[in-house]
This record gives sequence, structure tokens and C-alpha cells, in this order.
Amino acid sequence: MDFSIDKKLEKDIAKAVNGEYSAIACYGKLIEMAPTEKEKQIIREIRNDEVRHFHQFSAIYMLVMNKQPEPQIIEQCPNKYKDGLRFAFEDEQHTVDFYHEIADRAQHPNIRHLFRRAAADEQNHAVWFLSMMQ
Repeated sequence: MDFSIDKKLEKDIAKAVNGEYSAIACYGKLIEMAPTEKEKQIIREIRNDEVRHFHQFSAIYMLVMNKQPEPQIIEQCPNKYKDGLRFAFEDEQHTVDFYHEIADRAQHPNIRHLFRRAAADEQNHAVWFLSMMQ
């Protein structure tokens, strides 16, 4: 199967891998700061989705780049819980659009499907973070 893609899409997939890696780290920090067990559980579930996305995007990266990704944290998570929630909410919202753009440009149906599904997950995460900001 041909997984060849253009250079912009390669860069965007690498950015998506790094974004998920950064979110995993940040949400781990938010879990520790969360004031209630309910909020900890919600963030754990969101973080589990991000881990799944990270693995899926890493697999795509390996297929198209023919090498393992070397993920890096590209955004620092705030040190205060409420600031972290706002940061996470805004990041999730931006990520929805970013993943839709990747899906729209991807030629391979599996790549399109994974990024569209991830965009839907990110929108759901944004709603949860917004609800915890209240």
C-alpha cells in the first residue's frame, strides 16, 4: 500500500505526534492537581484517549517516514490547575481544526479516518475541560 504524502503533511503528522505527547504529559500533571476524584477520573479518561492517539499517529509516522518518531514536548503545561484547564480547553479546540485539516489533505482513507475520529475525540475533550472550568 502506498502511504506517500507531501512534505507539509509529513510535518503536520510529526506535529500531531508531538502534540499528543505534550498533552499526555500535561494531563498527567492536571490529574495530580485535580481537586476531586471525579475530575481526576475525567482527565484520566481524556489522557487515555490521547495515549491512543499518540500510538495511532506514531504508527502513521512510521509508515510514511519509515522511522520511529522522536516525540518532544512542544507546549508547557501551566502550574496552576485552573490555568491548566483553560490551556487544555484552548489546545483541544485548536487541535480539532488542525486534525480536520490533516484529514482533508490526506489521500489514504485510513489516515483520513483516524484524524477525523481524533478530531471528534478532541472536541469531546474540550467540552469536558470547559465543564470543569465552571
